Amino acid sequence: MKKIDAIIKPFKLDEVKDALSEVGVQGMTVTEVKGFGRTGGKKEVYRGSAYVVDFVPKVKIEVVVADDLVQPILDAIEKSAKTGRIGDGKIFIYDVHDAVRIRTGERGEAAI
Repeated sequence: MKKIDAIIKPFKLDEVKDALSEVGVQGMTVTEVKGFGRTGGKKEVYRGSAYVVDFVPKVKIEVVVADDLVQPILDAIEKSAKTGRIGDGKIFIYDVHDAVRIRTGERGEAAI
């Protein structure tokens, strides 16, 4: 099993969610997050004064899936989240050693 974390632009969430549903993702966790990458934030002007916004709002999507779904999910996220501009986000993939469904006690892929 793998855990996939995708950090994307907030306005792309619905498109990504729909794309993930099409490839068989049945559940996900979505969190509003803030961060910055190489650009270090962006400049804003407020009441005539320029300042740097260090943390840009993003959305983090987390899914845990069977190994055979990883590539279709990566393709779906990349295609639906891409704008071609700076700040489109990142995707991270982690190994998951086990999972437990608390209600039933199911383990492994049966728990996801």
